Parts: sequence; C-alpha cells; structure tokens
Amino acid sequence: MLQKNVELRDRSILVTGAAGFIGANLARRLLQDVPDARIIGLDNVNDYYDVRLKEYRLSALEKHPRFVFVRGDLADKAAIEKIFDEYAPQIVVNLAAQAGVRYSITHPDAYIESNVIGFYNILEACRRHPVEHLVYASSSSVYGSNSKVPYSTEDKADNPVSLYAATKKSNELMAHAYAKLYNIPCTGLRFFTVYGPAGRPDMAYFGFTDKLRRGETIQIFNFGNCQRDFTYIDDIVEGIVRVMQRAPEKKVGEDGLPVPPYALYNIGNHQPENLLDFVRILSEELVRAGVLPEDYDFEAHRELVPMQPGDVPVTYADTRALERDFGFKPSMPLREGLRRFAGWYKAFYGCDQ
Repeated sequence: MLQKNVELRDRSILVTGAAGFIGANLARRLLQDVPDARIIGLDNVNDYYDVRLKEYRLSALEKHPRFVFVRGDLADKAAIEKIFDEYAPQIVVNLAAQAGVRYSITHPDAYIESNVIGFYNILEACRRHPVEHLVYASSSSVYGSNSKVPYSTEDKADNPVSLYAATKKSNELMAHAYAKLYNIPCTGLRFFTVYGPAGRPDMAYFGFTDKLRRGETIQIFNFGNCQRDFTYIDDIVEGIVRVMQRAPEKKVGEDGLPVPPYALYNIGNHQPENLLDFVRILSEELVRAGVLPEDYDFEAHRELVPMQPGDVPVTYADTRALERDFGFKPSMPLREGLRRFAGWYKAFYGCDQ
C-alpha cells in the first residue's frame, strides 16, 4: 500500500461540480471528516437535469461554515483564475463536466466547452498556482468498444464510441502533458456507473424509476443483453478521498527530465450486473419502499430494444491497482444500494400511489 503524502487537514480544497452528484457527496464527506479543511465548491448549476436536485444537494453544504460556494462556469477562464487567486487551493478535485453519452450526440458544443476548455482552464490555473495534487474525473466510457474484460488502465483506450468518451480521454492526455511539462501531480479516476440517493436523473436507475412511477414503459437496450458495473456513491467518495491523500511522486528520469507525476485508476464494483437483473431488483426495491404498489405489473411496462448509438454492451472494472495502492475495493451490494436509493426517492418525492 502506498503511504500518504498529502495532508487534507487545514487545507483549502477546490471541488468543481460541487452541486453535482459526486461533487456534493465528496464535499459533504470532507466537511464531516477532515478537521479545519475549507472546501471551495464551484458549479454553474445548469439545467441539464432538474435544478431542484442540485439546489437540494447545495442546501446541506451551504449550512456549513467551512464551505464556500462559487456559482461559475468551468469554461470561464477569468472566473477560474479568480478562484485560485482568492482561495489558493492546495488540492483540486475536478468533477465538473458535461455528463451523459446520448446527450453528447445532440449537444456536442456543451462537451467541448465544459470537458475540454473547462479542464484546460483548471490545468492552466494549476500551472500558475502550483498545487499539491490535482485529482480529476475520467470515465469508464473511455474504454469504448474494447472487447477485453475486465477493463484495466493498462489497456489501450483509443476507440471512443461517443464524443463524451472522447472528451474524457482528452482529459487524461492533457493531464499527462501538464504533469510532464510542469511537474503537476495528477491522478485520473475512471468511474463506473455511479448510483445512489439524490443521483443523476439521466442515469438508468433514476430514469426507470420516474417512468415506472408514471406508469410509462421503460426501454431496456440491447434486448437486455447489457452488463454494467454499478458503483455506489459512498464507494466512489471513499476511493476519491483515499486517492487525494497520495499524490504521484515527483521524480527525475535518466535523461535528467521530470518523470510525469501521473496516475490513473478505475473505481468500480468489479461485479458487473445484467441489466435485466438490475431492473428486477430495482422494481422489487421500489415496491418495498412504497414508490410502486405491491401489485405493479412490471412485465407490462418494459420493452426490449436494440443498442443505442454511443452505448457499449458491458462495463467491468479491474480494480486491482486501487486495492494494491490504497487497500480499498468498492463493495456495496447492488440490492442494498438500490434499497437506499428507493428509500430516498420515496422521501424526496413523497410518492402517492
């Protein structure tokens, strides 16, 4: 296991995407567990999905005296520079991004602005205001159409099947270049299908729940022959916090030039679930929580359809490097994670059957 070399206590930590699903949960965890850390949260609170969810996540954070929220856009270079000038963060966790595979087909500009230009602005700010560690979100989408499973960070990942995936791969390449050129310690994290309470409504489990509750039919892609490595939000956050505390070491190579202080990890459950099994468990937990009535006819509300553009049939994380270096392996059982989501959904939306 690697030894910690970054102290989180008494630090200023910038978390971009702080109103987002992962960002808000990370900020809350840091405020709860790290004494005297000041968390600067950045988010543009856009309307890609229901803004009420973003405001709900923020409302809990803004009550904390050590949380500072900045409403701004990652693509606004002057705004990013102002944050670094004013707060001088020693640690940066870049989670802000335009998410979603299918949305990237219809709204490509949003992905270039946020995921490419926005990340470039973060890298430039870290160059001008040296930081101890830059941790950034990549995605399992970078593996594209790879047929080898489980996916390892050692595998070639040069065949993206969506613009979203291409922008995430570009983040990894850009971070590597800045690590090499400017000796900025960078760690990228490839997340696998994150889910949980107060998650993203564009994700399957949330969208399915909305539709089933309204009595609509859900579409199950690739005729149900898909597998996803569903990873519970608490496991994702635990992985991020551990990685934050270990920056890649700065070294000089045999040529006298810096060896890029750069690392890359998967964070996934290492247990892909068949989509049909996933939907069955979800429906059972929704009935158990009272979101759906006990006599709900699930079979009448599902439709098996072909694969959609930009999708892949399987995601499956090889997490051995994460376990080796940080002694951590995500472990939340799918049913327990979906049970927590269903309970939250019932409470948040007050579902009347």
